[in-house]
Amino acid sequence: MMASLQAAGLDFPHTLKEIHAPADAKTITADFEFTNLSDKAVRVVKYDAACSCMAVKIKGGKLRYGPGESGLVRADFEMGNFSGTVDKVVSLWLDGDPADKPSVTLTVRVHIPVLVMLEPKTLKWELHGGKDAQRIRITMNDVKPIRVTAISSSSPAFHPELKTIEEGKHYELVITPTEVDSPGLGIFRIETDCVVERHRIQQAFGVVRKPTPAEDAAKP
Repeated sequence: MMASLQAAGLDFPHTLKEIHAPADAKTITADFEFTNLSDKAVRVVKYDAACSCMAVKIKGGKLRYGPGESGLVRADFEMGNFSGTVDKVVSLWLDGDPADKPSVTLTVRVHIPVLVMLEPKTLKWELHGGKDAQRIRITMNDVKPIRVTAISSSSPAFHPELKTIEEGKHYELVITPTEVDSPGLGIFRIETDCVVERHRIQQAFGVVRKPTPAEDAAKP
């Protein structure tokens, strides 16, 4: 991505790195090169990532760069249970920067395959409303079949039922609330035989709650 930045003499040709990660990747690395184009030395006072899932380091531990010197910021991202498109930010403070205003902001944009897609991930029922069943569509996005092997609910206030639309490809999780006269939360655990461990277990949610003012206003 050709988004350049010059801050206090340090020139970053790219401030956004997009990475398309393999489904089974556990970590990815993004490198940001820079050069001091000024006629004065520039010192990096501090560097940090906003998320504990990202480790940041500067090549060789070097923090002071004279005119014409180049360096590299490396960000290692732990994939964890992330999926979809994820943006993570790295900040660098240079000499004279206020604590809340780093001169340099770098973005790592990771595109992570969604092998088991849930739509929607959260179902909502109105407090003291009806007990109509709602559905979560489960779509497997892999060349090999992925089968749902088990379904469970954290709360007896919600009854889950799995329906197979196409074995290994498409399912529906039908959720029926058994209690809507008090606020409630249910977590639905969806276990699969996906070969990629971090995609194997998914979670969806059911909520019984009072509508927000915005939701009330949107009612016909």
